[in-house]
Amino acid sequence: QVQLVESGGGSVQSGGSLRLSCAASVFPYSTFCMGWFRQAPGKEREGLATSYYTGRTWYADSVKCRFTVSQDRAKNTVDLQMNILKPEDTAMYYCAAGVPGRRSWYRGGYYCGPVDFGSWGQGTQVTVSS
Repeated sequence: QVQLVESGGGSVQSGGSLRLSCAASVFPYSTFCMGWFRQAPGKEREGLATSYYTGRTWYADSVKCRFTVSQDRAKNTVDLQMNILKPEDTAMYYCAAGVPGRRSWYRGGYYCGPVDFGSWGQGTQVTVSS
C-alpha cells in the first residue's frame, strides 16, 4: 500500500503562490500516475493535476495555466506549484498515486485521468483570503 505525505499548505492572500510537495513510500513498480486532488467543504473531491511517468500532464480547467505539476520518478515525489491563487481555491489538497497498472488513453498517447487514482494522502489545507 503506497503511503503519501504532503507538505507546504498554508494561508495566502488572493493572487499569491504556494508550492505543495508530496513524498511517496512503498511505491509499487507499475504505478504510472501521481497527482493532486482537492476537496472544499460541502463539495466532492476533484482532480486538479496529474502526471504520467513519461511527463505527460493533465489539468482541470479550473486550474489550467495557474497550477503546474511536476514529478520526480527517481525520488517518488510530486509537487504542485500554485500561482494566482483565488479564494475559491481554498480546500484540503491531497496528493494521490495511481492504481498500479492503470492509465488512460487520449489522442494517441497515455495519460493519467482522475479515474486512474486509488491512493490519497492525509491532505494539507490551503486557505486563500480575499
